Amino acid sequence: MKKLLVPLASAMLLSGCATSVSPVSGILYSNVKAPLTATAAPEQAQRVGRASVRSILGIIASGDASINTAARNGGIREIHYVDYESQNFFGVLAEFTVVVYGN
Repeated sequence: MKKLLVPLASAMLLSGCATSVSPVSGILYSNVKAPLTATAAPEQAQRVGRASVRSILGIIASGDASINTAARNGGIREIHYVDYESQNFFGVLAEFTVVVYGN
């Protein structure tokens, strides 16, 4: 039993090291997609743009996950809605991606 508790306790302590925004999170792994914002655009979105940030152990983090960068990456001038994706691997690696839909 002790052999199982030590790795589990370690995972729980390290899970906060590389964090990303998420409505729910798992101790060992999480992969979540959720809405961020929407507009009342009547037509269907034809383009998708993405922008991401990454973190290692919560010590090193870099990237630009702004809505503006995601829209520019997708060639979008009129934003219809924005989602996000959040992943966390064992509290070691985390990634947060903003996904913009529009025309």
